[in-house]
Amino acid sequence: MGKKLGVQSMITLNVGLDDTDSPRGGCTTYLCAVLVEFFSKLEVKFKDYPLLIRLNPNVPFKTRGNGAVCLRLEVKKEAVDVVKELVLKEVTRLADLSSLGTDPGVVFLHGAIPAELKKLSEKAMYDVVDLKEALRVAEECGAEVYAFKEGRGIVGALAAIGETLDGDHTYELIAYRVPENWGRPRKIDVESVREMDRLTSPDTFNNIDDERILITPHGPDPVLYGIRGESPEVLLKAHRLVKVYEPIERWVIFRSNQGTDAHLRVKCNVSDAHPYMSVVIEGVVSSKPIVAQGGHVFVKVRDNTGEINCAAYEPTGDFRWVIADLIPGDVVRAYGGIRPPSSSYPKTLNLEKIEIIKLAPTLKVHNPACPSCGKRASSAGRGQGFKCKKCGKKFFAEKTIVTLSRNIIESIYIPPPRAQRHLTRPYSRLDRKNTFPIKLLEPWHFP
Repeated sequence: MGKKLGVQSMITLNVGLDDTDSPRGGCTTYLCAVLVEFFSKLEVKFKDYPLLIRLNPNVPFKTRGNGAVCLRLEVKKEAVDVVKELVLKEVTRLADLSSLGTDPGVVFLHGAIPAELKKLSEKAMYDVVDLKEALRVAEECGAEVYAFKEGRGIVGALAAIGETLDGDHTYELIAYRVPENWGRPRKIDVESVREMDRLTSPDTFNNIDDERILITPHGPDPVLYGIRGESPEVLLKAHRLVKVYEPIERWVIFRSNQGTDAHLRVKCNVSDAHPYMSVVIEGVVSSKPIVAQGGHVFVKVRDNTGEINCAAYEPTGDFRWVIADLIPGDVVRAYGGIRPPSSSYPKTLNLEKIEIIKLAPTLKVHNPACPSCGKRASSAGRGQGFKCKKCGKKFFAEKTIVTLSRNIIESIYIPPPRAQRHLTRPYSRLDRKNTFPIKLLEPWHFP
């Protein structure tokens, strides 16, 4: 009986955090990593890896990758208030509260995740969620919310709790720098990253892009590097292969929706696509592509509700030349975010990838060959057939229709890794999906 009472005294506590960083520093995942260290020293049980949930990357008020985090804990009933106080204290200490636009939100939710919260989380992946809507859902679900400044981060904190990652998911191991090195050039052995990629890909992905190393950010935030992959085991192996020439203060393995196309699930008509949505629009190419100054490529796609301008920008590299090779009549599925209209451009779908479903035939009409000498004949005049310029033979025949080859095929095309969103499903994951049970690896964090 005593054992049963002990189990009942444990409470499931979901902790959501968002918007503690700013363009000049800070990092919500770093705050989470610090909390992991504190909680590992208390009588707190982790029910899952910390969750790193990327939300709609096309919202206008995000900082960097628009990521929120969630900790799922089992806490003794008498320690719940202590845990909450610790979280709020560390947010106050580590969030960049002096920065305009940094509006942290903290959410605590006891027990199972309500369906209404899961629904809000799903919307936050592809659309804009209003703060009033988020607060209404929080109240309905019995969530405890804490707003710092404007509290916009409450939306992300709620969405992180609501995303249970029951379907496809990936992992990321993030290593952090000691504070005295924040803002300084990162000292990482480039060749070791290439060797790590050679030994672990495709079970890790987006480590490098040609000569460019992608695991290291470039800003003043605390992150030294982040390695994304299919399992905690392969990330730990990769982590041990990377050589750095500066101290690592801490590292944590996160479970995430990165690399899953979580934001590109909603098929949308052109007429229903509104600014800042992440959408999938299926239609027919309705214009010849235009290559604008700077190398950006624009093309129009039409469905039965209207027509929309689609753009592939110069940083997407060779992907934009795929768009430039489209012709009217091609059937495509276009993926990306909706940019609002401006004085220079109409409402535009900024392309993140494209699937060519059916290529339109490209036909060319040729005059027939001379039946005597085989040379191409020319017209002998209206109604007079053809005449061979070489041998002079006149004859009647049908013109030849030839189908020309195209530079592109019916397939999915994705920009190079350096131009991909955190959420973009890379080529290596097109046929992969992780749904296996979650088992906490030892170790999964340091310290």
